[in-house]
Amino acid sequence: MNKGDIVDRISKLRTRANLSARALSVRIGKNESYINRMEAKKDFLPTIETLMDIVEECNSSLEEFFYRDIDDYKSDKKIIDLLEGINEEQKDAIVTILKGLK
Repeated sequence: MNKGDIVDRISKLRTRANLSARALSVRIGKNESYINRMEAKKDFLPTIETLMDIVEECNSSLEEFFYRDIDDYKSDKKIIDLLEGINEEQKDAIVTILKGLK
């Protein structure tokens, strides 16, 4: 993941949370143009603390932010949650079924 990807993900989360760049900047205690400048110029990245604040204000998680495909996170997470607690044999059976769908 490069600098542009990180900024793009911040923008995506902000948009999903229906927050303007100004509103998010203020909510995380930064200058009101902080997010706008980051998204427009992509010339800097937030500190990890600021990133954590951004993610929290956007009602998300670091797990979702760094997931391989942020757009698939919620649907993939539902599947992963359903798989918790099943045994290895059941997992193998599900893998077999899924391979047959391709």
